[in-house]
Amino acid sequence: MARISVLDELGKDYVRAGRARGFSLGAVVIRHVLRNASIPVITIAALEIGNLLAGAVIIETVFAWPGIGQLAIQSIQSRDFLVVQVIVLLISFVYVLTSVLADFVYALVDPRIRLAR
Repeated sequence: MARISVLDELGKDYVRAGRARGFSLGAVVIRHVLRNASIPVITIAALEIGNLLAGAVIIETVFAWPGIGQLAIQSIQSRDFLVVQVIVLLISFVYVLTSVLADFVYALVDPRIRLAR
């Protein structure tokens, strides 16, 4: 994803304009391209953190590792729905938290993105 993002940004006009002004390719890449190319990478990273928790259910069940995934499966089998609700709420909270943190990181990386007041 990062490679595709950087290659996409390298084909844009501002990179050619920077090179035409005499900046080295490294300076243009570090100063401009990486900042613009990091937005999709941040989005994917935030979503993947939540997917790691969801994947923990499968991994912990297959390898019989104790953890939140195995607890979820055992709670479903024993019909302890209160514990299942708490686990689902926890995973949902992690998804929302990582999305909010990604929004804050967007504002740090790209100065055109500002948080509403």
